[in-house]
Amino acid sequence: MKKNTKTIGMMDSGIGGLTVLKAAVHSLPAEAIAYVGDTARMPYGPRKPEEVADFTRQIADYLIESHDIKALVIACNTATACALPGLQEDLAIPVIGVIDSGVQSAVLASKTKKIGVIATEGTVDSGQYQAEIQAAAPGSQIFAQAEPDFVQFVEQNRYQDAEVAEIVKDHLQPLKEAGIDTLVLGCTHFPLLADVIQQALPEVTLVDPGVATAQKLATILKEQDLLADSDMEVHPENKQYQLYTTGPVSTFSTIAEQWLGSKHDWHFTHLNLPATD
Repeated sequence: MKKNTKTIGMMDSGIGGLTVLKAAVHSLPAEAIAYVGDTARMPYGPRKPEEVADFTRQIADYLIESHDIKALVIACNTATACALPGLQEDLAIPVIGVIDSGVQSAVLASKTKKIGVIATEGTVDSGQYQAEIQAAAPGSQIFAQAEPDFVQFVEQNRYQDAEVAEIVKDHLQPLKEAGIDTLVLGCTHFPLLADVIQQALPEVTLVDPGVATAQKLATILKEQDLLADSDMEVHPENKQYQLYTTGPVSTFSTIAEQWLGSKHDWHFTHLNLPATD
């Protein structure tokens, strides 16, 4: 069987989707990945759903036209809630979001059916996590909380600050009092705060949808015969990991390298996207 050497496309509102990229690099080491972090227009959470859908489609079009991608991962919960169904209908390639993966993992992890979700305003207001958890595990009690400040802590490279740990603990106190046993990190930025979130909720199982999303991506690529050849040197003439940001490259690359490590050769480039109508 001929292996597929095309690139996987990923997008997020900024840094957060790198948590999904990291999981995908680990589980699919032979694959080439092009990632777009739309840091110039983040945060997506407070924006209108139609605007987020437009941004997501614009980035999808760029990845298809410039990289001829074989699959698209929307590594952003807000963009998944706003744009996934339309892109799945319109595009000829597999399009994968992060919410479904997070729901399935949370339902499997929870013993008490008391499940918390922290996410952006856009994701919480969409009600998608709440509806899908209820559908997958009827009778669940779902406590959804918007945490826009957490996104900024990551984007500003403050997520390791001591004061941030105290703020996180204070913000999550209502979820602790609610007695949840499982918490969905419903924004791909939040795994970078996982250590301080776990300190605030020591008895709670944290669910990172990014890991499950990478596993789902691997399954779909295998089912559709789209996997690259793991036995071959990967794209020796090309850059395997191309990371684009619509904002300053220096800030993006600093945080990215802290999170992703130096094992791989990351290539950072500024991307200019025209304003959408």
